[in-house]
Amino acid sequence: MSVSVVTYEQLKAMLANHSVQLFDVRNPDEFQAGRIPDSINIPLGQLEESLKLPPQQFQLQFKVKAPQKEDDNIVFHCRSGKRSLSALEIAHRLGFSKARHYAGGYIDWEEHEKK
Repeated sequence: MSVSVVTYEQLKAMLANHSVQLFDVRNPDEFQAGRIPDSINIPLGQLEESLKLPPQQFQLQFKVKAPQKEDDNIVFHCRSGKRSLSALEIAHRLGFSKARHYAGGYIDWEEHEKK
């Protein structure tokens, strides 16, 4: 499986264009402590069941449009890239074949944002 990685620059551009569905798979307390703008928190342990929800249910629960299997703008991230890689494997297994992950995670994001 080729790992589809998104760089900081790519993610920044996608956010600027509002052309990304960014899912933060960290725990809610980590998410509350600091997050990438416009990211949606779905802890890794709940990801599989969440991606299997009917679109209306997903939208009710997360207040965003449900991702579609053919979407090419789905990006997962966590703190350092380990959990987002697991999230990517789950998504690919469920048929979200174009999903990607931001390997640098929130640590990398914060480093760039401080510059």
